[in-house]
Amino acid sequence: MTPSNTENAPSKPDEPAASKAPAAAASAPKPAAERPYSPGLEGVLAAETAIGYVDGANGRLLYRGYPIGQLVEKGTYGQVAELLWTGEWRRTARLVPAELPEPVVCALHELPEHTHPMDALRTAVSVWGAWRRPHWPPTVDQVRELTSFAPSALAAFHRIRNGQDPVKPNQKLSLAGGFLQQLNGKDPDPAAARALDAYFVVGAEHGLNASTFTCRVIISTRSDLASAICGAIGALKGPLHGGAPAEVVSQLHEIGSPEKADKWVREAIARGDRIMGFGHRVYRAYDPRAAALRKVAEGMADMADWLDTAVKVEDVVLRIFGELKPDRVIKTNVEYYAAAVLQGVGLPPDLFPPTFALARMAGWGAHAIEQASADKLIRPDARYVGPPETDVPSFGH
Repeated sequence: MTPSNTENAPSKPDEPAASKAPAAAASAPKPAAERPYSPGLEGVLAAETAIGYVDGANGRLLYRGYPIGQLVEKGTYGQVAELLWTGEWRRTARLVPAELPEPVVCALHELPEHTHPMDALRTAVSVWGAWRRPHWPPTVDQVRELTSFAPSALAAFHRIRNGQDPVKPNQKLSLAGGFLQQLNGKDPDPAAARALDAYFVVGAEHGLNASTFTCRVIISTRSDLASAICGAIGALKGPLHGGAPAEVVSQLHEIGSPEKADKWVREAIARGDRIMGFGHRVYRAYDPRAAALRKVAEGMADMADWLDTAVKVEDVVLRIFGELKPDRVIKTNVEYYAAAVLQGVGLPPDLFPPTFALARMAGWGAHAIEQASADKLIRPDARYVGPPETDVPSFGH
């Protein structure tokens, strides 16, 4: 796949059956049993997009044609979000944290103490949708509003579960800075706010991943934006998609020190365990998002010791993978250094996955808008592998 500015044309109104019949007969697909099956839809082209390009072979990631490294270095999340939504680079674009509607605050107060933060975020978006009632098709204004709302909702939940009152957002701050301010009740350190903003940029978009595909499927039914984002959050909640940064922190704590890394890694590989933060379904080169976040982490003064350990452990892991699995290309992925940044700005590990969701709101929103413009129901086939047609047994036998 290469970058494309072509979008699917909107569906045409139904035509009379007689005029459609010849074309339908000429283009009738083969029966499902005769078509190739790709588990997990791997390698199947299910959309054309002008939003992002993931070049796994060469370790490149482009948003609307712009390299991710340059966007992290020169841009802000507000600018990048507008780029994804509109296709235009607007130097003055900003996103600021929104105040929460009262129904959302009430719903967050009613959640059980054991509620996972991802469930709380999904619930908040659902209540926002019931309150706001966004119409189809989704618009940039809808997406902008929801993206500004979500950090305030997650911060409010975190404070409520700790017996604290939600904090009114300081709208002079960036979206990332405002999130930290609402979490901690004070304006954040500028370096921490900038580091989290860079993480938001890196996490904003990544092609047709599981949560983005879920979002597009829901929008393709002409359902609303809140429903699509709730579905995307549900997909991102799965440990194979959005939970790896928290597991990287646990893994590094388990290793303890760089001197113990060699033994730990060899034993983990021998057991067949996954080593979090390494390998990717798409990238066969060093993940460009990891490279961008490593630079951010290196610029965080209070991360020196922890980052030094992470860098040394990374070197050990890559060396041993090269030694024991020379036929496989396993490189560092974004989750490894995402863990460094998120820990560095003071987030507890169970907030890592929903903070990833806050960043991905920009990409989900862009794909929702693009899918609505295509206006084509996503409805793949399945190959039946069950028993053959059989008569129902007669009663009494």
